[in-house]
Amino acid sequence: MAVSIKLDDELKERLQRLAEQHQRSSHWMMREAIRSYVEREEARDRFTKEALVAWQAYRETGLHLSAGEVNDWLDRWGSDDESEIPECHS
Repeated sequence: MAVSIKLDDELKERLQRLAEQHQRSSHWMMREAIRSYVEREEARDRFTKEALVAWQAYRETGLHLSAGEVNDWLDRWGSDDESEIPECHS
């Protein structure tokens, strides 16, 4: 699918300078910028969906870990005291 993007002159010049500095084409730079944006937005959408599922599960069960419990567990990662994630509770 061919797509046309209109850029103002200032942005075109900035893009061209950047492309030359990185020894890439401006087309490559635009593709990379769009790919990066799409991946970031997809990740944000997945995070939001996962958070909503977790919130719903908490509302239904009341099971949780406190921030302190999670921090204590994370502080032990990589140490001799490392353990499995604590059990959720209500």
